[in-house]
Amino acid sequence: MSVRITCIKKSNGYHQDPHHAISELGWTNEQTNQTGRSTRLEMYDWIKNKNGVASVTDARENNARVGSREHANGTQYVQTYADGVWTDNLLALPECR
Repeated sequence: MSVRITCIKKSNGYHQDPHHAISELGWTNEQTNQTGRSTRLEMYDWIKNKNGVASVTDARENNARVGSREHANGTQYVQTYADGVWTDNLLALPECR
């Protein structure tokens, strides 16, 4: 299964601050049009351990793949990866409502 991440939710509304972790990600399965939400840890596990594929599409229709990462302090999270570089495309998404 492949999903497109469509929105994010961050604690206390610190949407553009990369130091506050994303708590939830909204997504759409583009094959079935199913939508849903997953916690950061659910999405991390799905990508890392269950061969899940997630991406983000920007305003110019460019796609960036979402990968699983782990901070030096042990925090597991997801981040976009484009053109060989880890990027912050997730932070440009709207807040999930």
